[in-house]
Amino acid sequence: MYVQGFLIAVPEDKKDAYRALAEKAAERFREYGVTEIVEAWEEDVTDGKVTDFRMATKAEAGEKIVFSWMIWPDRETCDAAGPKMESDPFWSEMGDMPFDGKRMMWGGFAPIFTMGR
Repeated sequence: MYVQGFLIAVPEDKKDAYRALAEKAAERFREYGVTEIVEAWEEDVTDGKVTDFRMATKAEAGEKIVFSWMIWPDRETCDAAGPKMESDPFWSEMGDMPFDGKRMMWGGFAPIFTMGR
């Protein structure tokens, strides 16, 4: 198992647009080999004194945090998806994103412990 994690600030009034985008993209990611995707919309995000999700994304007033992850069978499958995405016209045809992609962060992680899977 390999996990890609994402953190995004999305304008609250674009929640439906974000969800529609996520659903559409999920089908393509499935074709690339993703086995699971979770898109979680902020409900209880505390402001920190040193750092927090809002500071990390430079969230502006009226934005909510989306915490998301994708489960891949392994890193090789995830890495192989990168070149596919770059050459797939699907992504350039998606239109305007309902968030500021410059403030999106992501990374890949190898699990060291899981429970419940």
